[in-house]
Amino acid sequence: MIIGRITAKAQTTIPRAVRLALGIKPGDEIAYEIDGDRVTIRRASDPFDKPFAAFTEWSDDLDEAYDAL
Repeated sequence: MIIGRITAKAQTTIPRAVRLALGIKPGDEIAYEIDGDRVTIRRASDPFDKPFAAFTEWSDDLDEAYDAL
């Protein structure tokens, strides 16, 4: 378990091991999901990660292959 600390200004540093695991760097956005007494942190999705996601009427198996890249 990795433990952090909250400052008097309610700030924290994301530990290096967590940054590496999420692949985040300065300037990246993160998302928090609250579920009862648990909070999940993840990289915020970028709308440009899947540029063809809006075109579902044309989707096929090749799209999934492209998304895997």
